Amino acid sequence: MTLHRALADLLRAAREAGRPPFSACSPHQARDLLARSCAVLGAGPQVGSIRDLAVPTRGSMIRARLFEPTELPAALIVYVHGGGWVLGTVDDYDALARALVARTACSVLLLDYRLAPEHPFPAGLEDVEDGIAWASAHRRELVGSECRLVVAGDSAGANLATVALAGRTAGDIALQILFYPVVDCDTATPSYDLPVDTLFLTRADMLWFFRHYAPPDLWSNPRISPLRAECLAGLPPTWIATAEYDVLRDEAEAYARRLMAHGVTVRLRRFDGMGHGFARMMNVVEDAHSAFDDVARLIAERCAA
Repeated sequence: MTLHRALADLLRAAREAGRPPFSACSPHQARDLLARSCAVLGAGPQVGSIRDLAVPTRGSMIRARLFEPTELPAALIVYVHGGGWVLGTVDDYDALARALVARTACSVLLLDYRLAPEHPFPAGLEDVEDGIAWASAHRRELVGSECRLVVAGDSAGANLATVALAGRTAGDIALQILFYPVVDCDTATPSYDLPVDTLFLTRADMLWFFRHYAPPDLWSNPRISPLRAECLAGLPPTWIATAEYDVLRDEAEAYARRLMAHGVTVRLRRFDGMGHGFARMMNVVEDAHSAFDDVARLIAERCAA
């Protein structure tokens, strides 16, 4: 199917406004572009309450934001935002976190991990590992119950989420939720050759992100490219969303197949007509809500008392 009309309109408007690609920007300029996109994409729904927190990690105290539903939560979702390891803050992902709370009836803890290039690999990954461990140990004081823990993320945030879970006790995490994850450094898959005028994220952008995150000789390390891990057994049940018009589509679907081959329960869903980043576009395309509803059903299945 063709790229969804609303997404095509967004791309056309960005081109007509002269918006540069991330790969043509400095990190500071790219962060400003992402922040400005929040106004275009709109706000999220009202939730029960919101608190800013400080989370201790081995490298520093990092900022986090806890979004809570009005009722006792079905689970606590630790969410790791995308942005190519270089971009993104809790403010940029405020609307997405609110939408997740509204659709899943879960609490969402959004981590503001350290960003490259100021803090290259493995700084952000260590923050996410420590943030997940901290959230697991403090569930009752965070949300008022010993509810199940779900780890989620999108794009490079999904990369950090799934890598952070490698080696954890299988029953420790109820689910991992991965929206269009970065899982490999190979930029020669067929999805990387999709027409550039249909893409929110390009090969040049991904190479720009990788170069800021780590030296090229580390890109194939499984802690950066988890698709290359020797063994993926022991990871929690997994839900993966891919987008038809996304350079990361093929690697994410390959990751789903490898997880299944290693005994991990996986639900893989490709969203036709969608592009990279569609989960943040819930005010633009209904498919984002469909994805959140899918996640809500799976959490209800896995986290029921």
